[in-house]
Amino acid sequence: MTNPERKAWSQDYSGWFHKVIAEVPIYDTRYPVKGTGIWMPFGYRLRKEVLRIIREELERTGHEEVLFPLLIPDYLLSKESEHIRDFEDEVYWVTHGGKTPLEVKLALRPTSETAMYPMFKLWINAYSDLPLRVFQIVNVFRYETKATRPMIRVREVSTFKEAHTAHATREEAEEQERIGVEVYSKIFERLKIPFLRTVRPDWDKFPGAERSIAFDTVMPDGKVLQIGTVHFLGQGFARAFDIRYMNSDGNYEHVWQTCYGISERAIAALISIHGDDHGLVLPSEVAPVQAVVIPIVYKGSEEEVLKRCKEVSEILKTSGVRVAIDDRRDMTPGNKYYSWEMKGTPVRIEIGPRDIDNNTVVLVRRDVLKKTPVNLDCLVEEVKRLFINIDEELTKRGREWMASKVREAETVDQAKSELDNNGGVVELNWCGRTNCGEELERTIDARILGVPFDKNGAENHITGAKCAGCNESAIKRIRVARSY
Repeated sequence: MTNPERKAWSQDYSGWFHKVIAEVPIYDTRYPVKGTGIWMPFGYRLRKEVLRIIREELERTGHEEVLFPLLIPDYLLSKESEHIRDFEDEVYWVTHGGKTPLEVKLALRPTSETAMYPMFKLWINAYSDLPLRVFQIVNVFRYETKATRPMIRVREVSTFKEAHTAHATREEAEEQERIGVEVYSKIFERLKIPFLRTVRPDWDKFPGAERSIAFDTVMPDGKVLQIGTVHFLGQGFARAFDIRYMNSDGNYEHVWQTCYGISERAIAALISIHGDDHGLVLPSEVAPVQAVVIPIVYKGSEEEVLKRCKEVSEILKTSGVRVAIDDRRDMTPGNKYYSWEMKGTPVRIEIGPRDIDNNTVVLVRRDVLKKTPVNLDCLVEEVKRLFINIDEELTKRGREWMASKVREAETVDQAKSELDNNGGVVELNWCGRTNCGEELERTIDARILGVPFDKNGAENHITGAKCAGCNESAIKRIRVARSY
């Protein structure tokens, strides 16, 4: 990442992030309940575009959207013991209706397995009812006891997409797990967020799952942020909630399940990964305003310039571009530039009296702040070409960023030094034993993310190497990082 405008972005990332979400504005953290926030109009529009991509990719692969209640009776939440054991310290409870104590405590959903699966039991009876693939986008509540961070570590997750599926066989569920990984890969590729896919260690799986595959990215401060997870649930929840179907022999069998989730952490990553000292840098597909028209007026030319700006805006709008005109008269062009650069608008279009005379406009790319005059007759073609170029550049930057942040180490000391000095992700040889892994986490003062998950869906295994922790034979490469 060679952009010279990114110094404060990485050296004071926390300050940069809070400044950007406040000044754009995207997200207001001043609501008087800790760990919550308000999506402001621009931020809500950005969120809407991200959710559009998520919906498109899920619906493309056969998922249907549903909406379940927020409240979960305590007897349902506790039905799968491993699941509730992990969440019990994070649950918000409703115990009264007005002044009347409730006969049954109600939980504000921390996640929806225990809300959905009693209904799956009612919906699934025969093989013809399978597979079942549904998703919802809702808020969830978790009593986060660590220091909260806007969008990253919150008590009300206001943008939680959870998908849940049920299948007749293990093989079909494992294929769905692969599809879930593919769906998330496509979503993050469209958002231009670089990612690693990692199989979480057994002690860090989703409670109740047989296997958890996580998507992680590296933030500007070098810490790793989990932005999505895909879980193979096996039959644990199906047995707990007695979700069965009748097979061709007339016998009942428990279904096999998967689930996967994304939260507003993905939006925090989108905001952060490509930003610079001027503010946001957004991919064209999700930018709330893809192009902004700025009149450059001089005394006596105001009406003529504004008329041309409106014509240009209408041409772009007709071609499907999300466009705005900034005709505020109490601001200089320079202040307008600053405002729209902060918002990450991909293309700025400047029009002055000379441009009218020459039948041209000036296009400015947000990612490199480069100006290019173009003929008005080529406007739509050139703007859309810039969108493609910007998005390709952001993809390239993201890949370079991730490649620069993943390194190898042979020893625990080397791994600790790398993380202390450079952050990111370090890969080590590991014997696969839990007690060794937990000791590695304590010694390095970092989190074991897990084992790399390759493009064919298999875990990577090695031979002939020694474990960095215990010096016994290593069987896997693991990723270690400081994380949120």
